Parts: sequence; structure tokens; C-alpha cells
Amino acid sequence: MSLNNIRVVITGASSGIGAATAIAFAREGARLVLGARGQDGLDDVARRCRAAGATVDTGSIDVTDADAVKTFAADARDALGGIDLWFSDVGIGVVGKYHEVPLADHQRVIESNLISHMNEAHAVLPVFLKQGHGTWVNMISAGGFVAAPYAAAYSASKFALRGFSESLRGELAGHPDIHVCDVYPTFVDTPGFAHAGNYTGAQLKYPPGAIAPEKVAQAVVKLAQRPRATTAVGAPALALQLAQFLPLSGAMNHFLDKWSQRGDRTPQTRGSLYAPPRGASGLHSGQRRAGSGAGPDAGSQPSTALVVGAAAIGLALGLQLWKRKS
Repeated sequence: MSLNNIRVVITGASSGIGAATAIAFAREGARLVLGARGQDGLDDVARRCRAAGATVDTGSIDVTDADAVKTFAADARDALGGIDLWFSDVGIGVVGKYHEVPLADHQRVIESNLISHMNEAHAVLPVFLKQGHGTWVNMISAGGFVAAPYAAAYSASKFALRGFSESLRGELAGHPDIHVCDVYPTFVDTPGFAHAGNYTGAQLKYPPGAIAPEKVAQAVVKLAQRPRATTAVGAPALALQLAQFLPLSGAMNHFLDKWSQRGDRTPQTRGSLYAPPRGASGLHSGQRRAGSGAGPDAGSQPSTALVVGAAAIGLALGLQLWKRKS
């Protein structure tokens, strides 16, 4: 399938993975409709996409509002003459012990990460069914397989997104040209940590091995040509799937307890949970050294890819020992 003139809608497009994906599609000659809360960020990304030769429309939207999403989808369909691929990329987090984070912040994470994606699928699937084709790309994360202490609501939302996608794939089994594609990256070097709520008292920093958002963007672009149910970026999909069966949460909690006590101190913040950041955030965190996947002073933090890989190896060895004992 040629990507020239492919009709693409991206939400969460004002920064990070969404912005990188918009630019990647623009370079392929796509026609784009971009949505996010922050107009400054949208304007910045739209300018970059137009510089790459794409036609771009933007819309400021809070995707937790189902009616607003339906209107946005209808406007995008009319502007593009149809929708070939819709990328649901909105996501946010709050970091801290579950009982120490205000419940309203947990609810906001669930609304932003789960309900918004459900709103978007509800709006675009009728378009796909009428066309007879379309691809919905659901941004999840490695956190959809490995639950993270200090991020209970985030983990809940990502596990739920996996189940939601699987249900939709079952319902759409009779429509072979309509695809539901999940993407599971490990840590990605975006402004996400700067946007997150933080109740730990410690500054959030990316670990060594954090991947570039452009790498995730290329994976999404490939799904336009070859849709697949599961795409892992930064760690093998099998490792992620196996890691969910290991008791990792206790060890992770112990590490995070130490980190929250010893990390560089920072005030509590709600980040951009309730309002978009001021100005344009760009694609990257600004923590990475040139030519490196690591952020400064990140050496004490383990890479998700390494943790998942080690977990998968441990599970494989455990199964071998169990077989021998049996």
C-alpha cells in the first residue's frame, strides 16, 4: 500500500510519539488531521509537517469528552474524504504511592488513557465500517504487560486497553479489512515525564536505553502498510508477554522506594493532568545525551527492556527447572 495521500488522524499529536508519528507520515506524503489539547504544540507540529510537504488540519480537543470526539471525527472525515488510519496516542501518568495521590488524579489518568481511547474508537469505527476498511492504532505501552508500583492508575489503564483491543478484534473478525493494532513501547524519550503528575518528591528521569519517539513512529507507519495485532518496540513481544507471569512488583517497589528517597528533590506537581502545557513541548525530553538513549544521571535506573528481558530469561529457566523436577 502506498502511503502517498493516505488519510491519517492522530490524537495526542502535540508532542512526543504523536508528534514524531505525524512528521513521519508527513514525509510519506500523508494527509493529516492532528488533535490535542494544546494549540501551541499543534501549531508547532503542523508547521513541521507542512515543511515536509504534507497537508495538515488541526483541532484543539479534550478526548475525554465523547461528544467533542465525535464532532472531531466527523470533521476529520469530511476534511479528508475518509479516514484510513486513526492513531489514538493520548496518554498521561501520575507517579506516587497509590494512597498518597489524590483520587481525582487517578481518575484523570483513567479518563485520559482508557476512556479517551474508547471514545475515539467509538467515533471512528462507524467510519471504517461504512468504508469497509480502516486501521485503528491503539498506543498502550510495556506497562500493559508489566504492572508498575507507584503508577497504579497508569497500569490499570494500560492493562484495560489490552482487553479493550482484544474485544474489538473479536467483534470485527468478520471485517478482514478493518484492523485493531496495539503498540507496546518500553521507555520512550518524550516530554511525558515533564507532563506527569509527581508525588514522589524525586525528579523523574529516563533510564538508560530509553528509545527515541521516532522509532515508535516508524513502527506505527509500518502498521499502515502491514497491520498486525501486537507490535512491541524496545523489547521483544514474547519477553513482554512472559514477564507478566513473574512476581516483579515487589522488587520494583523496593527499587522505587529507594529511588524516591535518594533522587534529586522536586516539589509535588499535577503536571499537565488538567491543562495542556504552555507552549510547544516538542518530541524529546531533553534529558538524552547526543547519540545516547540515556538521560543525565540516569545510571541508577534500570531500563525497562533490561528488566523485561531478565524477567523472561528467569521465567524460561524456571520452566526448565520445573520440567526437570517433574
